Amino acid sequence: MTATLAGLRIVVSAGPTYEDIDPVRFLGNRSSGRMGFAVAAAAARRGADVVLVAGPVHLETPPGVQRVDVRSAAQMHAAVFAALPADAYIGAAAVADYTPRAVAADKLKKRGDTLVVECVRTADILADLGAHALRPRRLVGFAAETGDLAGYARDKLVRKRVDFIAANRVGQPGSGFESEDNALTVYWPDGECSLGPAAKTLLAGQLLDLVFAN
Repeated sequence: MTATLAGLRIVVSAGPTYEDIDPVRFLGNRSSGRMGFAVAAAAARRGADVVLVAGPVHLETPPGVQRVDVRSAAQMHAAVFAALPADAYIGAAAVADYTPRAVAADKLKKRGDTLVVECVRTADILADLGAHALRPRRLVGFAAETGDLAGYARDKLVRKRVDFIAANRVGQPGSGFESEDNALTVYWPDGECSLGPAAKTLLAGQLLDLVFAN
């Protein structure tokens, strides 16, 4: 059964973050943003008021969606919290866990055989939302893993105090980053459900049906 989302405000994050090292280099990841954009598009089609916080991606804004473009993890954190209050947050973005402590003003030159870049932890959007006074009623996180999918996902579910974790195994052909298709295993405190493999556009609707079933 297709869940109607009319009257709900949903914040979705999508894509990677880029953490600058100097004016020409950054730390990033392979997230294309397609999964998050698909979720935002599906939610808007079902009548939700959708705010899409997008990292640096080359995707068109879905119809009916308010888009906020950001670059870094800090900017994404600020934009998500600026969009509150909301009925739900769906964190499909691949947010950097670490960022360089300092950004060099000039391009770093080749000096020696090694380069050490000191990094510090970024603010944790999911964990901070889970503890926030304006915590959305439904809090959905994503976990991209290369092994022990269930273990990491369930740990994240408890540790960050979220309602659902949608986990996918990356590094395999036909799913995860840089792919039109995906396969998700969605975990919640007393259950789990496998979705896909299927096109991300199809999975987005199935995920919304699961999250908003009651």
